[in-house]
Amino acid sequence: MISYARQNPEDQSAAATPAADDHIAPAPRVSVQAFCETVETAAAVQSAGEDRRLAKAHLKIQMGGMAAAIEAYRSAPTPNVIVLEADGRGDLLAGLDQLASVCDSGTRVVVIGRINDVGLYRELVRRGVSDYLIAPINTLDVVRAICNLFSAPEAKAVGRVLAVVGAKGGVGASTVAHNVSWAIARELAMDAVVVDLDLAFGTAGLDYNQDPPQGIAEAVFSPDRVDTAFIDRLLSKCTEHLSLLAAPATLERVYDFGTDAFDSIFDTLRTTMPCIVLDVPHQWSGWTKRALIGADDILIVAAPDLANLRNTKNMFDLLRSARPNDRPPLYCLNQVGVPKRPEISAGEFAKAIESQPIVTIPFEPQMFGSAANNGQMIAEISANHRTTEMFLQIAQRLTGRSEGKKSRSSFLSPLIDKLRGK
Repeated sequence: MISYARQNPEDQSAAATPAADDHIAPAPRVSVQAFCETVETAAAVQSAGEDRRLAKAHLKIQMGGMAAAIEAYRSAPTPNVIVLEADGRGDLLAGLDQLASVCDSGTRVVVIGRINDVGLYRELVRRGVSDYLIAPINTLDVVRAICNLFSAPEAKAVGRVLAVVGAKGGVGASTVAHNVSWAIARELAMDAVVVDLDLAFGTAGLDYNQDPPQGIAEAVFSPDRVDTAFIDRLLSKCTEHLSLLAAPATLERVYDFGTDAFDSIFDTLRTTMPCIVLDVPHQWSGWTKRALIGADDILIVAAPDLANLRNTKNMFDLLRSARPNDRPPLYCLNQVGVPKRPEISAGEFAKAIESQPIVTIPFEPQMFGSAANNGQMIAEISANHRTTEMFLQIAQRLTGRSEGKKSRSSFLSPLIDKLRGK
């Protein structure tokens, strides 16, 4: 019998670009086979397979629709997920009955059709279909449908990864990351963890006045031990809602890592923590690139000079290209207004990047220096200062808390609610 999880049909007219609150958790390592009828659907599925959230999934596409699927599985095991495109109603139901006879237990089926009908949806649910999408579909429809198969339908999305990186060394990216994380935890009351990825020179422990005996080094050098309990033991509690996975900030070891060295750590944190803030060091390696591309949202911190402008532009271009189905990165200007220093204006920056900075943080060395030396956040020194408000504004944008929730519905929604007993 085909297993299923009942899900609301999505509004197929939704825009391809996700809203800030449209968080789609990545799919695990699963096999997905799609059987398409049209070139347009095949192209959408192919594009979905290149999305970062399906990076671990093994996707295979072939044409032929239902008939090809039934024939393929007469002598071969079925994958974790089958995506089927079908045009007619009668042929679809009859085909599903045949498919069930050759389908392995536990396989989930996503159907793409062109009939938006209550009766058809009832029949699909009765036959154990996991999700039904109405063509034409876009890339995000496919990504969302597959990823949601492995998330609890009614559960609030967890594990939003936010990456903060400097366009150049010394621009204060870590300071921004730590203060934004503080705002997420204290002002938005979200459980959050700061992951200091600068193992040799990280400052998160100093900024939060923490000196934990263990941290991220124990996890990255013992990948076979990484699980929820192990990571929990490594976390240092900063406030009620804020935890820290600290860097050792020592030089006894050389911290050379493979591209996927941090994957198990991030995956484990996603399962337990609603918000994970990655303090990414300013370096370009396989694992830093992977961390940025794999994040749900990205903040680039830049100073107002030419080198920062060039680097920000390069990072924007690469990340937009590598993440075509995600929101573009955000950036902020920091240390603006240094006396007697020539600076590139925010307007010129925005013109070159083709995007406005989220905030422009002024150069205030006395306040920031006192906070750093005392192991405090800016909000602890001056709760009502304009910079404190800027960090809160960044926190709201990155988490989607400043934007109203958009509800998706279709004319089938009342029926689905009734089927669920609501």
